[in-house]
Amino acid sequence: MGLPLPPIPVNGTLLPFAVIALSMIAVTIFLLGKVLPADGQPPLVTQVLLALAVLGGGSVLLLSLVFVFVNTNGAAAWTWVLLAFNFMMMFPVGLWFVGLVLFRDRRIDLNGWRWPVAISTVATGSEVLMGVLFVFAGSAATPTALGSLSLGLSSVWFFWSMAAVMAALVLWAPLAPAERTALVGLTVAAVLGPWVTAWPTVGGGAMGVLMVVVFLWLVRALALGRVGSAELPFLFGLAGAFLAMAVTGFLVAALDGSAVSSLVFGGTMGVVMAVEITYLFRRFYHGAEFPPWLGRRVDSEAPSPRVVPRSVPSVDPRPGEIPVVGR
Repeated sequence: MGLPLPPIPVNGTLLPFAVIALSMIAVTIFLLGKVLPADGQPPLVTQVLLALAVLGGGSVLLLSLVFVFVNTNGAAAWTWVLLAFNFMMMFPVGLWFVGLVLFRDRRIDLNGWRWPVAISTVATGSEVLMGVLFVFAGSAATPTALGSLSLGLSSVWFFWSMAAVMAALVLWAPLAPAERTALVGLTVAAVLGPWVTAWPTVGGGAMGVLMVVVFLWLVRALALGRVGSAELPFLFGLAGAFLAMAVTGFLVAALDGSAVSSLVFGGTMGVVMAVEITYLFRRFYHGAEFPPWLGRRVDSEAPSPRVVPRSVPSVDPRPGEIPVVGR
């Protein structure tokens, strides 16, 4: 017997929306790769602006697609989709050009928190809209605002797209073993998220097993002295995140998967995943001295060494001595 999931299976009607959704997930990961270059250099301000503009334009496009199912005038609704698509294509390029003039390709401040929080917030908001879009696309009647948001936040299109983004960052970031194991656990929790609202017994049980495995590994690492003191605040934050997910997951089971409980659980998971993305952005530049799981190719070539002509004497001649070329 297959496990039930909140979203509706992708049929011929939903196929175009699925193609758009998968394309946007790929674009998001590609943009993050540009903001977090393989050579470890801080990204340019214009690169960050371009990533924010593309992600924001994608959110506008998703909103226009949701509007197709809300507006009874189909021709006018699809006109807004075309306008949103043009906006997504042209606005980022224009903003990038203005950024070149204003910021002169200045590099970002690595100690700042605003740009990681901004990218994480925009990326998470885009994935929420993706989940809501599939709720409208798969519903026979127009759902209520509460119902569409709760189902969108418990959809595989939200959870699994966020899991794909987090998996890419976990592979790229230089993390200590304890950090990486914990963050892999949070990523797997995002994969299991849809089952918590669709089948609370199975989903909650799987989530509980995951938490026990992660914490047993961390306790063993602590006992063997493999966790440094600098990682302890992270582990306390991890414990708080798992506790919040466990409590809200229990709420879903206690209230029999009501819209409110699904909204609370999905919102909690969304906040946890957004915080994880922000943390991984910071650790990419301020991480431990460990190699990433996935090394990426550096596009820039190393500068060629400077060659000193042999015709120049390497030692000044003594008084009265004639210098010899090539000595």
